[in-house]
Amino acid sequence: MHYRVSGEGPPMVLVHGLSGSGRWWRRNLKALTQQHRVYALDLSGYGLSRRQRALSVRESAALIADWLDAEDLQDITLIGHSMGGHICIRLAAGHPQRVQNLVLVCASGLLKASAYRTALNLPRALITGRKRFVPRILTDALRAGPLNLWRNASDLLKDSVQDCLPMIRSRTLVVWGENDALVPLALGQMLTRSIAGARLEIIPHAGHVVMVDAPEAFNAAVLNFVDGPQVAG
Repeated sequence: MHYRVSGEGPPMVLVHGLSGSGRWWRRNLKALTQQHRVYALDLSGYGLSRRQRALSVRESAALIADWLDAEDLQDITLIGHSMGGHICIRLAAGHPQRVQNLVLVCASGLLKASAYRTALNLPRALITGRKRFVPRILTDALRAGPLNLWRNASDLLKDSVQDCLPMIRSRTLVVWGENDALVPLALGQMLTRSIAGARLEIIPHAGHVVMVDAPEAFNAAVLNFVDGPQVAG
């Protein structure tokens, strides 16, 4: 599993979503690395890990847990987008001793739909997001390949996290784009209610890839949650 490391400070791990890569956090790294050592992962089957086979949500969570053990990373801030958020839910529930702060960004895990119906929403999701980011989405999707994308999409739609949400002990922030056309805001609200002490941050006018659509607002929300308003400012 390939990953990029930058910055110094308490560890922060970034997990991208379906068809993504670690480069999806490019607009966030400058802010996040001011106070943190940031690890941006390329999940197996994606980005610079694309020569490996794509793993299921549960397999990816297990692999990242093994990697955290190998790197001896403790008290991490774990941030996951979409499928990456789904993976992070599984990881935080199964390894609470490793995860101090959990940030779930437009996370799947409660999405109930067929892969076909979800695919139909993809064009609308692209339209509601930042247009200049579309080439990066398409490039990473082509790198991953249709077989990996279909396998992961089918897997995540069958894997509900409802059973493990009560097991999460980390401080949790749920971040959602107001105009998310792929994973509706109502699911973000349900996710927040299902995790003890979680709070919800809605980013106005942002779509599914909220950290790209509104990077300044996203960065401020995360840093305010993790480090306090003084650092976020």
